[in-house]
Amino acid sequence: MIKNAVKEPDRAPLMARRPKWRFSWDKASPVLVLIPSLIALGIFVYGFIFWNGYISLTNWNSYIPNFSFAGLKNYAAVFETFRFQADIRNIIVFTALFILGCLSLGLFLAVLIDQKIRFESFFRSIFIFPMAISFVATGVIWSWVLNPQPNAGINLILRALGDSHPPTWFLSPIIIPSIGLGLIKVGIPLALVAVAIAAVWQMSGFAMAIYLAGLRAVPDEIKEAARIDGAGAWRLFWSVIYPQLKSSTVTAVIILTAASLKVFGLVYAMTGPGQDFTTDMPTLNMFDTTFQGSQFAEGAAIATILFLLMAAFSVPYLLSVLRGENREENS
Repeated sequence: MIKNAVKEPDRAPLMARRPKWRFSWDKASPVLVLIPSLIALGIFVYGFIFWNGYISLTNWNSYIPNFSFAGLKNYAAVFETFRFQADIRNIIVFTALFILGCLSLGLFLAVLIDQKIRFESFFRSIFIFPMAISFVATGVIWSWVLNPQPNAGINLILRALGDSHPPTWFLSPIIIPSIGLGLIKVGIPLALVAVAIAAVWQMSGFAMAIYLAGLRAVPDEIKEAARIDGAGAWRLFWSVIYPQLKSSTVTAVIILTAASLKVFGLVYAMTGPGQDFTTDMPTLNMFDTTFQGSQFAEGAAIATILFLLMAAFSVPYLLSVLRGENREENS
């Protein structure tokens, strides 16, 4: 019986085709440059976030550190206080006024600049300039402009126009419509409106820049087709152009919401907590609780709540951006 010999396949050509791994400085240098930044980011951002969350679950509410486990006791204590309940009301009202004001004024300015006006770059710089000013400086400036004295600031102009009782602006204790809920009255504190005016003045230029970029990205073919179909100026804007600005609006809302949740310097310099905490913010509460009251665990609990609120707005936006990038790569 003759057995056919099976010839062993020649692996030499296959082995020769395999690329040999070699160390390359061109590929390794970007990684080596990023390593220190990644280490610093891990320690000073994510490490401190973890540490803050851990402290919020301890009994460290005095000068002497106490790392014994307290569970959610600090969170319950924070939510039961009159000040933090007022802070929740204030941050909701301020965020709503701030975002609506910035989006409305920013869109209006963007539409005006998009009309190919003369000295466009000059006006664009003027509207964006307030963003270069710190929130503390903005608070000081607007505390002068909205001086509650009848013969100072904008009240002097109002008295000249015939208003015998000008508003007290950021000193007003009035809350409209003043509905009792828990320990506080729910409504719009008039003192907070003054703070929102100052914040809108500073950040509306950012919304203008976002909307202006969106307007310039709308194809001229779409506009021309709408005009051929008989659409007027208002119909063209609201039915054709404005729907194209959805992504710009979402981006502006996410960033402005994050800015409103962490507002501190503006309120601290302009009003402070205010009468009956009508202009207080969670950031001011956290600062006073932690560094003046030495309630470190409760202050960490307030900081953790703020972090979760910002994550609730930011994470869905980031996920949607990643999904959009994946769709573009797959297509």
